[in-house]
Amino acid sequence: MFVALLYYGVNVGEVFFRYYRLVDEMDSQARIASGLDNGTITRRLAAAVQEIGLPDSAAHVVVRRTLAPREITISTDYSETIDLPLFKHTFDFHPKSTQPL
Repeated sequence: MFVALLYYGVNVGEVFFRYYRLVDEMDSQARIASGLDNGTITRRLAAAVQEIGLPDSAAHVVVRRTLAPREITISTDYSETIDLPLFKHTFDFHPKSTQPL
């Protein structure tokens, strides 16, 4: 029983670990955004998505800057499906990072 829980936990945990790695990278890019253009941020995040091993849909990043209040918002949407014995589930993620400029 313990081995089964560990097996499922590791596989589901990997999905969330990749999500948190992407959010961390988005936060890093948002913090230094005042010195970067949107295209550079998008390219860096697309490279991070490939490095992390996320689906290609996660690379469709939206970078939005607002004047009032002066801030940047970086967001994307993607899904990951886990197909394990007796368990198949699709996780929908909507990572977002907002930082003042």
